[in-house]
Amino acid sequence: MNLHEYQGKEILNSFGVEIQRGIVAQTPAEAVEAAKKLTEETGTGWHVIKAQVHAGGRGKGGGVKLAKNLQEVEKIANDIIGMNLVTPQTSAEGKKVHQVLVAEDVYYPGENEPEEYYMSVLLNRSTGKNMIMYSTEGGMDIEQVAEETPHLIFHEEVDPATGLMPFQARRIAFNLGLSGKAFKEMTKFVSALYKAYTESDSSLFEINPVLKTSDDKIIAVDAKVTLDDNALFRHKDYAAMRDKREENAVEVEAREAGLSYVDLDGNVGCMVNGAGLAMATMDLIKQAGGEPANFLDVGGTADAERVETAFKLILKDPNVKAILVNIFGGIVRCDRVAQGIVDAYKNMGTIQVPIIVRLQGTNADKAKELIDNSGLAVQSAIEFKEAADKVQQVLA
Repeated sequence: MNLHEYQGKEILNSFGVEIQRGIVAQTPAEAVEAAKKLTEETGTGWHVIKAQVHAGGRGKGGGVKLAKNLQEVEKIANDIIGMNLVTPQTSAEGKKVHQVLVAEDVYYPGENEPEEYYMSVLLNRSTGKNMIMYSTEGGMDIEQVAEETPHLIFHEEVDPATGLMPFQARRIAFNLGLSGKAFKEMTKFVSALYKAYTESDSSLFEINPVLKTSDDKIIAVDAKVTLDDNALFRHKDYAAMRDKREENAVEVEAREAGLSYVDLDGNVGCMVNGAGLAMATMDLIKQAGGEPANFLDVGGTADAERVETAFKLILKDPNVKAILVNIFGGIVRCDRVAQGIVDAYKNMGTIQVPIIVRLQGTNADKAKELIDNSGLAVQSAIEFKEAADKVQQVLA
């Protein structure tokens, strides 16, 4: 589950990570009030107005701007709220901005020049260890840094059994070229960040930039946080942070119906039971010359109601030209699945796209007979090759 910047910062701050303070606002008037409150609390006269959407590169799309007075706060908030923000990480249509974060200006003058760093915490799947990735090149696209100057990216692997050791936090601060107060502040920052990552059951914490202020404080200016959905039952307060407006509407509907659904860009809808079979089915569709339009797993139950819901979700995509149902009848019998498909089809009326059904496993022969004798525009198949050939035929 992805979080907004202000939500990620709330989690960071709860674990002792220093953050750029800010207040979220839904309207320009709220933004002005937020700016006034921040001025009272921090003394800052300038404010940064940041669009709150689940996408990076907001500044490049005009979603992050500096306001030097309250009039500019109101104008900028008015311009950003309601806009469709297009960034390198959104579609061409962009994402609608419903709220902004009014944040304090932390680039204030002082004895030293502010410096920006990059830092993230994630799982290194190849080693089974957590990894802190960091760089002196903060405020930039880390992909560009990795491509052009890979020697400027450092990695610190942390064994989950022992946790982050003090010498590792010191090594990170040393590799970033810090000394004195900034060195001590960075070691505390890294330790608190790693604790936030592990105890919140996150799959990603990315802070770009981490700022060393002109008076050597270390703070998180941004926060991109992804929580592990499978651990949300342990964090009811985090689960309440989900912003469904930022998610695919069909995927949200599927989740509420208890279905696993991922929207893709293809032309063949696929309904399966089991993630492994889903991957194989998508390969089958590609082999047949099509492109999968979705990943839809109905799970171990495939009764008429569940199948009907799955069909409706798939057909919400106007690009779908055919539907391939590929079910292995192990726990659930194939003939029960076939009856569910027939009943769902009749409940929905005429379905305008061809449907190919491959049912294999317990009572597969009875299932094929049910489909073939239903009188519906549904084609049955037993073998993978047969299903692939029929997909190819309907797409031709």
